Amino acid sequence: MSRVTVRRPILRLRDTALTRRVDVLAAEEPLEIRLDGRPLTVTMRTPGDDFDLAAGFLVSEGAVGSPGEIAGIRYCAGATAEGINTYNVLDVSLGAGAVALVTSLERNFYTTSSCGVCGKASLEAVRTVARWPVEDEGLKLSAEVIGVLPDRLRAAQRVFDRTGGLHAAGLFTPEGEPLCVREDVGRHNAVDKLLGWALRDGRLPLRSTVLMVSGRASFELVQKAVMAGIPALAAVSAPSSLAVELAAEAGVTLIGFLRGGSMNVYTGEQRLSFTTQRPAHTVPDSPAP
Repeated sequence: MSRVTVRRPILRLRDTALTRRVDVLAAEEPLEIRLDGRPLTVTMRTPGDDFDLAAGFLVSEGAVGSPGEIAGIRYCAGATAEGINTYNVLDVSLGAGAVALVTSLERNFYTTSSCGVCGKASLEAVRTVARWPVEDEGLKLSAEVIGVLPDRLRAAQRVFDRTGGLHAAGLFTPEGEPLCVREDVGRHNAVDKLLGWALRDGRLPLRSTVLMVSGRASFELVQKAVMAGIPALAAVSAPSSLAVELAAEAGVTLIGFLRGGSMNVYTGEQRLSFTTQRPAHTVPDSPAP
């Protein structure tokens, strides 16, 4: 699709100089996802990889886990009163094995590009049951390899280079090789696009992979990793307390503040190897503000 970016005239101030120019913006449009003809959710997203986004959303919700559980995905023609196809409405047809799971979906509300769990009935409803436990996943990771993932993710952000306004999520091998990278205005959408790609390509569960995200590690991103069988999640920014709690419960290796080779390991440190020979020492807690 060609609607990933939008050009808009702006007035720019640099130092004391005023200039008029055209700026390139990341596109943001609503996507309504329907399930067998019934409205399910609306999310604000960057157009592109919409089929993967819808499929990944269903993976995150525990509704599907194999390609055969989705019979088809199509854009809905006649989405407007004039019968125009806006390419902003998708209908997902479910296959055998998915119907019983769909009855547990509780989100049928508007979802913004910054929130992946809006409309959930309760915190307990968010704690979906994963098909593929990851706590016993024997993945081994080098801290040196993990340290280069932010640069490799950034190098694959083609639309970010033009707009500066998109989140990114990437799947990497234990050796740091990229498997797939997706961008979106919503960080949870970027991850869903990855999961949908993996589902449609028959790659679930995503054993022996690392999920790298360009923003913070929120609860919903840890949840998505768990639902896809991903044993390690790394983020360039901070995790939330609930994200760390879920990662600890699920056995996910969670890394935050991954920048320039430095990192904070919050859970799952047994999967990491370090070249340093000096034992870790304990730093006293800072006084509460």
